[in-house]
Amino acid sequence: MSELAGLDIKFLAGVGPKRASILNQELSIYSYEDLLYHFPYKYIDRTKFYSIREINSKLPYIQVRGQITGIETLGEKRQQRLVAYFTDGEDTMELVWFKGIKYIKGNLKPNTDYIVFGKPSEFNRKVNVVHPEIEEANKSNGKINASLQSFYLTTEKMKNSFLNSRAIQKLQENALKSVNGKIPETLPAPLIKRLGLINLHEALLQIHFPQNAEILKKAQYRLKFEELFYIQLNILKMKMKRKILYKGHPFAKIGEYFNCFYQNNLPFELTNAQKRVIKEIRKDVGSGKQMNRLLQGDVGSGKTMVGLMCMLMALDNGCQACLMAPTEILATQHMESISEFLEGIDVNVALLTGSTKQKDRRRIHEDLKSGELQILIGTHALLEDVVQFNNLGLVIIDEQHRFGVAQRARLWKKNNIPPHVLVMTATPIPRTLAMTLYGDLEVSVIDELPPGRKPIQTVHYFENKRRQVYQFMKKQIDLGRQIYLVYPMIKESEKMDYKNLEEGYESVASAFPPEKYGISMVHGKMKPAEKDAEMQRFAQGETKIMVATTVIEVGVNVPNASVMVIESTERFGLSQLHQLRGRVGRGAEQSYCILMSSYKISNESRKRIETMVRTNDGFEIAEVDLKLRGPGDIEGTQQSGISYDLKIAHLGKDGQLLQYARDVAQEILDDDPLLEKEENFTLAKQVKRLSKTKVNWSVIS
Repeated sequence: MSELAGLDIKFLAGVGPKRASILNQELSIYSYEDLLYHFPYKYIDRTKFYSIREINSKLPYIQVRGQITGIETLGEKRQQRLVAYFTDGEDTMELVWFKGIKYIKGNLKPNTDYIVFGKPSEFNRKVNVVHPEIEEANKSNGKINASLQSFYLTTEKMKNSFLNSRAIQKLQENALKSVNGKIPETLPAPLIKRLGLINLHEALLQIHFPQNAEILKKAQYRLKFEELFYIQLNILKMKMKRKILYKGHPFAKIGEYFNCFYQNNLPFELTNAQKRVIKEIRKDVGSGKQMNRLLQGDVGSGKTMVGLMCMLMALDNGCQACLMAPTEILATQHMESISEFLEGIDVNVALLTGSTKQKDRRRIHEDLKSGELQILIGTHALLEDVVQFNNLGLVIIDEQHRFGVAQRARLWKKNNIPPHVLVMTATPIPRTLAMTLYGDLEVSVIDELPPGRKPIQTVHYFENKRRQVYQFMKKQIDLGRQIYLVYPMIKESEKMDYKNLEEGYESVASAFPPEKYGISMVHGKMKPAEKDAEMQRFAQGETKIMVATTVIEVGVNVPNASVMVIESTERFGLSQLHQLRGRVGRGAEQSYCILMSSYKISNESRKRIETMVRTNDGFEIAEVDLKLRGPGDIEGTQQSGISYDLKIAHLGKDGQLLQYARDVAQEILDDDPLLEKEENFTLAKQVKRLSKTKVNWSVIS
């Protein structure tokens, strides 16, 4: 395909410099290859013809054959419309145009057979089609044969330059005729034969001009497989290469720090899932190879405890460890909980954030460089060049999707021998997304909560139940509990009628007088010190209600808070709703999540709310979220270190095919790790070509 990538789109018949510029800007189409890989988003059967008598406005589209009996221009100059009277020999309907009147009028011919296609509507009880597709019946002979018509996504700017879906289809036809079957194959012939795939030229021809539904499925399968296969081949090849190239600190022993903590300080029995994950990590760090592991676990599953025990393994082997968190609040929370866990054990732990005073900062830098400081917890401040370790053996990155690739790379390079890397996330990642975004990492999952935790009860109420919700909140406060109220926005939007935070605060304050109940308010526009002060008031129980935006999604731990009320639930994504719900349920008492919404909600919003009410399982929620929104919209995928722009495959729907593509790629690499064999020449060439267009993130967790 590299030859097609070198053919500038402006030289294709029907394009030219002006249209090429629009295709560049609107769809990132620069070459013939880009155009051929701009796939249709839907297909419509063009084999069926209607009689005018059968047509009504409820039909999604119609196709009819007939002739024009008359044409007239109606209306004033600025509101003119062109009306053509069209008959199939028995009945008559109107074809209407509001744009391009002069051009269309000059091209319409009476007593000529036409095929008309479009969406029917009604005006004055008469059927018409506004801006139909119309072509002479006898002119379809020279076209590439297709029984299904492709429809392409376009933009308003494109349509204004007459680059609508039909125009894109015409350009596809020109491109396919221009290359005349000479599309270089991108998979080896033996592999195509073994897997029963159709060739690339046939796949591209049929994806744009399908002869029937069966051959379309074969074309889609071939193109989806190839897309997913090369992603996996690239990931797995880099993973193998890294294992060969990068040695790691061999943590050969479990010593005094780990054993002392396990015997004397462990505050609760580890779950079986935590024990399994610690064994997986211990095997990695003892292998002499650099560990790169993703640790997934729902909110409250005990990831921090696992992370701490891994840091103690590093200390036992003469190494330092660091933990980087995305916010100061979360870093401080880690510092407090880890210091509490280590009480009585002689471990030097420090916190480094943007707020750390200069005097303390200098001391931390000196102690870190000398090796006296063993564990450093912090935010982006850890990335500064002045932060130099004596012997960094383990890096833990919490909620890593909030850090960019280059940022993580700087932390990774702070030692001559690459440190072991443990990436932690409380955002459950669907299996298919994990295989793609983190396919070069080993994956561990903590899939059970500590004993004694009660499942959070989630309910959905419409606005008319607010009084009952407030009564329930008062009962919970009387029982000594605390409550979160989360709003989706701060400032009034002109287009949306959602309550903003200030309105919400006033509403809550009128029902819960602040002098009696105490209300904290937190949002993203507050200064960090103000935000921290309000959160501390709530954490210490001085206030009973926290009115906030989503800034509390990560980084505040108040076990006494047992109720989460989410306003305008329809505005939130599933993953975000699940994260917010995880702010409660951290103590021994029964906790509740109340989802408030208006009556007018979309089907997708309804599905999200139903999922939240039905299950507390973060992984099930993540799978539903992926199916509803697609991978590009899932929080973090643009920052995760890889952002493959999938042209045709869908990670929410093509999970089985992804696994199959990964298995095929692994099988090839097991036989030929560096793709040096002659039969893999095409694969090596294609991987090299694709890797030039992707971020090299193989050594970045």
